[in-house]
Amino acid sequence: MSKVAILGLKLPSDPRWVNLAAISLEDVLTDHAFCEQKAATSCISLIQRYPEKDRLVQELAPIVTEEWGHFRQVLAEMKKRGFTLGKQRKDVYVNALKEHQVKGGSEEDVLLDRLLVFALIEARSCERFRLLSEGLEDDYLKEFYRKFMISEAGHYRLFIDLAHEYIPEEKVKPRWQYWLKTEAAILKEMEIRGDRIH
Repeated sequence: MSKVAILGLKLPSDPRWVNLAAISLEDVLTDHAFCEQKAATSCISLIQRYPEKDRLVQELAPIVTEEWGHFRQVLAEMKKRGFTLGKQRKDVYVNALKEHQVKGGSEEDVLLDRLLVFALIEARSCERFRLLSEGLEDDYLKEFYRKFMISEAGHYRLFIDLAHEYIPEEKVKPRWQYWLKTEAAILKEMEIRGDRIH
């Protein structure tokens, strides 16, 4: 079974992406830094919206700290290489996913979509970090991204687990399949850009 299949993703990233990323390293690191920052704020927003869901709060609180720590790690790596943090760019991939989230549904449906979208983002990030850990020539960066890959895999699993914790299985499974197909369709239509993580 492929690593993409293990993550549930229906479409692997184009193998050319890692080659493009290798020649756009400053831009990729900038985008990565902002991805980590957005991951932290997304967890905070879930905690703020669902404070009564104890497991969600307890599990996501340390993830906030971890993601912010990742942001600082990427910043430090950029500084070491003489790079500067560029401006945050619009995340076409994430915005396209959000367009498919349920609107006006029940609170349960809204929570389910939020958890599954976060799981998808973590899964795709995990896959991209794996490509970087295997495809870059810089041995230090290969190990740097291998560690991020492992972390993202854990976060992906956590969001899936939280969906199963709070939503009936008969709703989670078909909706997850919907999201996997939707994500693959979005990725297929997107331009291959080496200056972005997604």
